Amino acid sequence: MPLAENIGMAWWSPVKRGVLPIDGLRITRSLRQSAAKYTSTVDQAYDEVVAGCADATRPGAWIDQRIKSAYRELHDLGWAHSVEVWKGDELAGGLYGVAINGLFAGESMFHAERDASKVALMALVDLLDDGQHGRLLDVQWLTEHLGSLGAIEICRTDYLAALQRAMSVPLPAVWR
Repeated sequence: MPLAENIGMAWWSPVKRGVLPIDGLRITRSLRQSAAKYTSTVDQAYDEVVAGCADATRPGAWIDQRIKSAYRELHDLGWAHSVEVWKGDELAGGLYGVAINGLFAGESMFHAERDASKVALMALVDLLDDGQHGRLLDVQWLTEHLGSLGAIEICRTDYLAALQRAMSVPLPAVWR
């Protein structure tokens, strides 16, 4: 049985979709200063990042055990990935999502320290900004927070065209 059927998940194709243009991330001077306090890694603390994103005390918490298990399986298969942000030896924040060719579909992000999730997004954009034209960073919904970082909303037709272009772009080297 396919994974999605096994856990009862569905794919949503909204009329408007949030994306962050790879060249559109807004980095303020204060964010750049915050970023200097952190280091970032990729796929070094995947389960811890998902646990941070799944924290039931967060407003709008939606990541339950079924979701965690499904994404763990996707990670084991090489599809789901995390970006971790560290303050010393402590996990300060991160994000996770699914990478397919030139698409990175972000699922969730969290921070335990100021600006750490934004720094994770900066690290992801750096990773995706490798000279390959046509990459797509899907952030799902345009929120006020993501909009302040440069995310925009595009119509379904434009999203599907961008998705088709992204499918012809190889994975970033770190995930090949």
